[in-house]
Amino acid sequence: MVDKEILKTHLSQPLSETDLTGLGELQRGKVRDSYIKDARRYIVVTDRISAFDRVLGTIPFKGQVLNRVTAFWFEKTADKVPNHVISVPDPQVMEVLDCTPMPVEMVIRAYVTGSTSTSIWTHYSSGVRNFCGNELPEGLKKHQKLPAPILTPSTKAEQGDHDVSASREEILTMGRITPEDFDEMARMSFALFEFGARHCANNGLILVDTKYEFGKNADGKIVVIDEVHTPDSSRFWQADTYDERFNAGGDPEGLDKEYLRVWLKNERGFTGDGDIPKIPDDIRMEAAARYIAACEQITGEPFVADMEEPHSRIVRNLGL
Repeated sequence: MVDKEILKTHLSQPLSETDLTGLGELQRGKVRDSYIKDARRYIVVTDRISAFDRVLGTIPFKGQVLNRVTAFWFEKTADKVPNHVISVPDPQVMEVLDCTPMPVEMVIRAYVTGSTSTSIWTHYSSGVRNFCGNELPEGLKKHQKLPAPILTPSTKAEQGDHDVSASREEILTMGRITPEDFDEMARMSFALFEFGARHCANNGLILVDTKYEFGKNADGKIVVIDEVHTPDSSRFWQADTYDERFNAGGDPEGLDKEYLRVWLKNERGFTGDGDIPKIPDDIRMEAAARYIAACEQITGEPFVADMEEPHSRIVRNLGL
């Protein structure tokens, strides 16, 4: 675990955005700055944090954590599901093949939980029993394990808009994807989730839910892109305290950005609309500590933070 004084120091030098002239055409997302040139894409994972579809600020070392965890999973799963990675030239940069993104995100859920408007618990607690084409049994409690993991795909919204969860039939009716491509993405998603859940269980973690993004490479082959099983794209709980907390009606012990979502909702009444509240430094540091703890428990290796000023380091490592 990174010392608190190191976290405090890095509060003042986060990678909030990049300007890498000459690297290619810039596409800026909520967390990632991508540069596209000559059929390649350089994904720069910044320290920006987003929740409720809004960019909220920065978290120390978040970009390094996300890049390291994604690189770990891409390497572990390459023989099961093809991905777009070429190299990792910097702690916060991934060089990948430029792929055409598929217009649907694949979300796998193994538990009835969540706090956002799109979460399965929000829908279930309001009486919904068919969620994205999945029939849900009566009597489920918050944070309870489902009989089996389910697929709840969603449309990919433009930045600033909200994703829309839908069933396979609804997605196909929109005409955004062929049945063959949808089913291949679903197969790959369940394969990734099964492997990820098994690996996490061996490391004392529950992989609760996650989302996957896919693209087509130049040969028209579907590959997984973006990130896999990170604290941004996934929800993790500590396995050894889950039963006790669930039976007591409490919240599981999490290692993901749900901590920040809950703080914003409970302490500031913020769920995405209106002015973004200022996140105090102690909350930012606690969020960073949780990201780092997740990285270490997922990978089974200590997280060694690169303390160099990130933008100049990236420029050097990419030879710009």
